[in-house]
Amino acid sequence: MRYTLRQLEVFVAIAQHQSVSRAAQTLSMSQSATSTALAELERQFDCQLLDRLGKRLKLNALGFQLLPKAVALLDRGEEIEELLQGQSGISSLEVGATLTIGNYLATLLISDFMQRYPESRVRLHVRNTASIVERIALHELDLGLIEGDCQHDDIIIQPWIEDDLTVFCSPRHSLAQAGSADVERLLREAWIMREVGSGTRRTLEHAMRHRRGRFNILLELEHTEGIKRAVESGLGIGCVSRLALRDAFRRGSLVPIATPELDLTRRFAFIWHRQKYLTTGMREFLRLCREMTAGIQRSDEIDLPTIP
Repeated sequence: MRYTLRQLEVFVAIAQHQSVSRAAQTLSMSQSATSTALAELERQFDCQLLDRLGKRLKLNALGFQLLPKAVALLDRGEEIEELLQGQSGISSLEVGATLTIGNYLATLLISDFMQRYPESRVRLHVRNTASIVERIALHELDLGLIEGDCQHDDIIIQPWIEDDLTVFCSPRHSLAQAGSADVERLLREAWIMREVGSGTRRTLEHAMRHRRGRFNILLELEHTEGIKRAVESGLGIGCVSRLALRDAFRRGSLVPIATPELDLTRRFAFIWHRQKYLTTGMREFLRLCREMTAGIQRSDEIDLPTIP
């Protein structure tokens, strides 16, 4: 074999960071050693894997073909190393989760996973759907837990559990007494909205795709809790997962608004790269997620700790 796992590790790190210096920091290597390892790999096979664009390094066609195979081989090598050390073969896991899942479900899942496999190391990255999909496509994450759909050709998507979005307002808002609203009324209201690229925003806009008019967006926020606080203060109305609103509805600090004209149902889903090797850790984490929601139809039926 004319290449080493270390050379592949260097190649993957440079491809993901698009920078030799950042790859060197990640691998705890000197910049010169990192650059030499990549150059030696290319020299051995008389090929070029990355193109220079200013200060950035971008994968070329051959590099794109090699990346998923190199990541899979490194994953298998890590499993072998763990087994030879007498462990379960479950080591590091990079999990990406969208905000609703990341804030309300993922931390509980990871806690349970690490209690079962104390030798494991899990890193959780909480971003919006578009960001998680992009990082899965670049092999920067092992698994993604997203809200809504994914149309990327290189990514496998598996449905998990149904999730309902709910329009809501402050109990002092005029819609609180009405309890429901048609589309015309909704378009007249000021909205506190998630940012473009979020699964929540995409689901709401998809539900309105055949309706005339635009949302009156007063404020865009990247965090569900920020939207809830803004709506509580009376700035406008919002729409997030019912899972994130259960305690607020119970306390009476927020009020649901029925929207019979809109289908605001979506599904949480698992995603991973089509060419990704499913490690033991990935398979066990997926099994644990499904075990948590066995026999449950909707996300807001999941038994979670109550927030006072």
